[in-house]
Amino acid sequence: MSKQCAICSKKTVTGRSISHAHNVTSRRFRANLQRVRAVVDGVTRRIWVCTRCIRDGKVQKPAARSWQPEDGEATQA
Repeated sequence: MSKQCAICSKKTVTGRSISHAHNVTSRRFRANLQRVRAVVDGVTRRIWVCTRCIRDGKVQKPAARSWQPEDGEATQA
């Protein structure tokens, strides 16, 4: 799959650069994608998301990990 935003499907688009001498060359406009940890269908996974979606709060980040051992996992020396 090509690199695109998992939320809004923003991806690379093509265009042209035109110099002062009117030389025309092809170029690519790339989306500002970041690889973030997000909750997708109840599972934490890493996905490519554009910064606009991150800023607008469309990405649900996973809860902070609790470093305290649970009741049954207490370690004894």
